[in-house]
Amino acid sequence: MSLLYNILGLVFIILSPIFIFFRLLISKEDPKRFLEKFSISKENKNKSCIWFHGASIGEIMSILPIIERFEKDKKIKKILITSTTISSASIISKKSFRKTTHIYYPFDVNFICNNFLDKWRPEIAIFVDSEIWPSMYEKIYKKKIPLLLVNARMTSKSFQRWQLFPKFAKKVFDKITIALPQNNETKNYLKKLGVKKVKLLGNLKYVKNGKQHKTTKIQRYFKDRLIFCAASTHNGEEKILGKLHLNLKKRFNRLITIIIPRHVSRSNEIVNDLSYLNLKVIERSSGIKPSKDTDVYIVDTYGEVSKFLNISNIAFIGGSLVNRGGQNPLEAVRRGNYIMHGKKIQNFKEIYKQLKTLKISSEVKNIDEMKKIFEKKYNYKKSFNKIKKINYLGNKILKDNLKEIKSYLL
Repeated sequence: MSLLYNILGLVFIILSPIFIFFRLLISKEDPKRFLEKFSISKENKNKSCIWFHGASIGEIMSILPIIERFEKDKKIKKILITSTTISSASIISKKSFRKTTHIYYPFDVNFICNNFLDKWRPEIAIFVDSEIWPSMYEKIYKKKIPLLLVNARMTSKSFQRWQLFPKFAKKVFDKITIALPQNNETKNYLKKLGVKKVKLLGNLKYVKNGKQHKTTKIQRYFKDRLIFCAASTHNGEEKILGKLHLNLKKRFNRLITIIIPRHVSRSNEIVNDLSYLNLKVIERSSGIKPSKDTDVYIVDTYGEVSKFLNISNIAFIGGSLVNRGGQNPLEAVRRGNYIMHGKKIQNFKEIYKQLKTLKISSEVKNIDEMKKIFEKKYNYKKSFNKIKKINYLGNKILKDNLKEIKSYLL
């Protein structure tokens, strides 16, 4: 299986110009930086670095509190972050980091992985969530670099797929020095797949991320409007939200729905979907301020989610009405929102279980149920005691993860 994986990797590299060209056409690649995925990038002038890798925004956001603390640690001279998406690169670029460099993660092919490791010389490799890369894991192991899988997550489907190739799975997973899973389910899966050391420390997504944004200017945009915020929405959910808006508007004529899509590149598609419903839509990137007649305001810019969650009392969290496994609701909770979500939340089920215990969330199946919850909770009073409980748990999880990671630093 390893041989087949390596052969497929070489075939991919041969065909990669076509792949890259297509992704450039649909704005999924940075035309100035795509060569980084072949490990062609600026030279590393430092002797070594602490290396973090997360696929996209969610994974990167979960480790930013760790990186921010490492930035303040005088013993740490250089930090490298790799990710695979333009959106994650954009988030990192807005941070005022002094020691931290971002490049795109290289393709998982032996010679590219070798070149990458020789260039950056990480003293520790910290992979996030479900980032399992056989060739890179093999090269890290051979170079005797500690490999940590932090905030590890594995679904039952992924586990079943790995079990189809038990020898290959063991060869991959026994390269991990230690895994720090989000939950007991993942802990059990990783042990069965061959990870020698597994330690349950909790989900890093509980950790408070970033400073409180000032919202005075944003609030002026929506003066005298009743705000309903929908965050991290996916294809298929915006149409439902548009129909919900039309339904609610019969009673709440001051209503404005703010949609923050998971992928802002879908903004034009969302506008088209909502236009068929005769809704008046404005995109934030246009610079046009919402008027009294604006129905939907689409936030198609990066790094502004918390600004809008600050000015709402109730929020729908996307990826849950369509089969995407849900999205992290904790940012909305910290901003004092009552949470509305669909039933397809398998990737965050333990977090949603906690919210249900705190009585700050409701599951909905259709527009009628969404309407009922909104009518009950639109004037929801922010519960700071419940927010404190979430923050306390997050602080403990962060402290435990930092301690474990630092124990592997030279």
